[in-house]
Amino acid sequence: MFKEFKKFIMRGNMMDLAVGMIIGAAFNAIVTSLVNDIFMPLIAAIIGKPDFSELYIVLKGTYEGEKPATIALAQEAGLTTLNYGAFITAIINFLLMAIVVFLIVKAMNKLAESGKKLSKKEEKKAEPTTKVCPFCQSEISIKATRCPHCTSELKK
Repeated sequence: MFKEFKKFIMRGNMMDLAVGMIIGAAFNAIVTSLVNDIFMPLIAAIIGKPDFSELYIVLKGTYEGEKPATIALAQEAGLTTLNYGAFITAIINFLLMAIVVFLIVKAMNKLAESGKKLSKKEEKKAEPTTKVCPFCQSEISIKATRCPHCTSELKK
């Protein structure tokens, strides 16, 4: 059973998946930072709310005075909340991730196309090394003066 597991783990596509997961996790950290540290402050400067993740509506329960400032304080006070700000943040994260992935895939496709064009230019058509005997239709060397199959004399 251990040998089967080792064979399964060491398969090429499994290693590719592992590398993809690690890179994806690091990429997620970069996009999360981009959203939280760059875009959210810009949006907050325009809209006036510094943190979408603290936007909520009280569904059940009452409070005295002002609405609690954070979701944690509201839930601590026994209120049931609908945390729509976290959903807005998740949507923005998704859209930014999709845009970044689209741009990366587009750049990779363009790079792959340019690589194909370069390799096609470098390839030269190989000179033929054989020809067909006009008498017996056998394939023979292009340098042959007599067909080895039918022994006919060939024109140069």
